Amino acid sequence: MVCWVGMFITAIGMSQIAPILPLYVNHLGVHNINNIEQISGIAFGVTFIVSAIFSPIWGKAADKFGRKPMLLRASFGMAIVIGSCGFATNIYELIGLRLLQGVITGYTTACITLIATQADKDHAGWALGTLSTASVSGALLGPIIGGAIDELIGPQGVFFLTGSLMAVVFIATLIFVKEDFKRSDKKVMSTKEVWSILPDKMIIIIMFITAFIVQLALYSIEPIVTVYIKQLSKSASHIALISGLAFSASGFASIISAPRLGKLSDKIGARKVILGSLIAAAIFYVPQAFVSTPWQLMGLRFLLGLATAGLIPSVNTLVKKLSPEAVTGRIFGYSMSAQYLGTFSGSVFGGQLASHFGIRSVFLSTSALLLLNAIWVYKMVYKKLAKKYDNGTFQQCS
Repeated sequence: MVCWVGMFITAIGMSQIAPILPLYVNHLGVHNINNIEQISGIAFGVTFIVSAIFSPIWGKAADKFGRKPMLLRASFGMAIVIGSCGFATNIYELIGLRLLQGVITGYTTACITLIATQADKDHAGWALGTLSTASVSGALLGPIIGGAIDELIGPQGVFFLTGSLMAVVFIATLIFVKEDFKRSDKKVMSTKEVWSILPDKMIIIIMFITAFIVQLALYSIEPIVTVYIKQLSKSASHIALISGLAFSASGFASIISAPRLGKLSDKIGARKVILGSLIAAAIFYVPQAFVSTPWQLMGLRFLLGLATAGLIPSVNTLVKKLSPEAVTGRIFGYSMSAQYLGTFSGSVFGGQLASHFGIRSVFLSTSALLLLNAIWVYKMVYKKLAKKYDNGTFQQCS
């Protein structure tokens, strides 16, 4: 439960800055619209880029020193850094703190590794699915929560509140999280040695790319949703609120769907859930390009969330099964790097595509990308693992 709350708050802290960042940049003395957009993009993206670099490093540390120490390090560090963002006096301090936030992140990686290694093998999918609701929901609900807090207490309040909550997570982790970890005296393996002991390298790489594409798909709408809602709305009032609800609809659906799809993954196999979810997500993206009201968009985003909720947990389940426990943290670190890069790339991809080819092209292109990913997964993962299951040669790493 502590991991769930911690991941939820961490995801909110990483994502809720999106709607208030331009306002905060303006508050810090930047008044030119073009400069605000450019600086906001740098300040938003730098955290995810740096997080992608450091996730494998913290994953390696988790394998060496244990997952609980990494949870404590990340929660304590983020409490200080995020809270300090509220005291920034200029944009350089803000960007520096956002960069530092990316360096000290790693709570999500440590949580996933802890649950993956401690959970019963027969229920790993359900456990990771439940945990995934925290990360996905926090990331998708973050923008609307950040906007609401900004309305109530100003942009600085977003940082102060999130920093305070991370401090609570640190204390709760210290007291309540238990880990049965035995430190090995063996030399920590190099990256080359880690890859050399993986039984199915290609499948794991495909899972990393799938995680990247899923995050790209989820965040491709972020830079354009407000403009799209404005086009669909007959009234100019409450555009920001409706946009937040449309974007966050997927998060609400994930809360409902992820544990159930995780349990289904334990029952029928992660590969089947991944394939089915990719196809369903590709289908649900298409009608979003042809809606005529914001409420239609919101409903389709909800259905999309029901489908995509099964993807990341099932990817994590399959990665866990194919990874020796001694290097699980490192492998999940690479997976998180792919997700962080997907989040950043999705924001860039959606905005650029919309500016050149129109907003509807974003939905159609994302659908095509998911469908191509589904075909690739079917040929390179589904059929290969199905053959191994049929021959009785598939064995889970331990």
